Amino acid sequence: MSTRTLQQIIPSITTSDGGGVKLRRSLGQNQTLRVDPFLMLDEFSSTDADDYIAGFPDHPHRGFETVTYMLDGHMLHQDHLGNQGDLKSGGAQWMTAGRGIIHSEMPQQESGRMRGFQLWINLPAKEKMKPASYQDVQPEEIPIVNLPDGGQVKIIAGIAEIDGQTIAGPIQGISTGVLFLDVHLPVGGRFDHTVDAMHNAFVYPYEGQVEMGPIGNRRSLASQTAGVLSPGDRIEIQAVDQAAAFLLLAGRPLGEPIVQYGPFVMNTREEIEQAMTDYRNGQLV
Repeated sequence: MSTRTLQQIIPSITTSDGGGVKLRRSLGQNQTLRVDPFLMLDEFSSTDADDYIAGFPDHPHRGFETVTYMLDGHMLHQDHLGNQGDLKSGGAQWMTAGRGIIHSEMPQQESGRMRGFQLWINLPAKEKMKPASYQDVQPEEIPIVNLPDGGQVKIIAGIAEIDGQTIAGPIQGISTGVLFLDVHLPVGGRFDHTVDAMHNAFVYPYEGQVEMGPIGNRRSLASQTAGVLSPGDRIEIQAVDQAAAFLLLAGRPLGEPIVQYGPFVMNTREEIEQAMTDYRNGQLV
């Protein structure tokens, strides 16, 4: 087996989105910093309501999927399909924009901590114009595996083999074969995991820092930094000096051209122009 090493480091930057929600963006801060099929990763975290209270009012998407994973707080999802979902601490939502969706994510709290992530995942060209869909994932639907050293793994999407167990997350059937894990390690804790050698992968620590790679070729990855991994079929990660929590994402690369304009992600400029025309004419969906 070949252990993946830390190939590229992408520090997150402070920005804002939606109605002015303050967040940190790693993947997607510019259009060269992507990990096919992953387009963007945002982390939002604040106890100051002014940083999140404006939320994400109605806005369109076409051509990709969005995943919102909530660590703390409460948001309400609503879309033009009539879907409504309460996104609470520990829960997630998986939305396939396809040919078009208009949705909002608005805070349902006026104080306290709001913390979570939004991930954008590309769709293959043949699926960009399929009907939109939405899946609401409650916290109790997400499997949790306790590790021997006191760590813990939550399987949000894909199938994970951990300690001899094969466990499926609530999100399956994604064309890019996404694996989405939330891993917590104590001081000195270690997480070794096999990953499809044909998939791209990255790690995002959001608490503490980790070391990764085989012995003799380990590198550190700081909190709020995306670490893109080299090819291989195994990942070795350790929390050395402090407890750590991180996201592990892997997926099948599409290898297709990407043209993005804001919330529209297509394969050609002509398709982007069509998306803009459709939106202006009320025909996006």
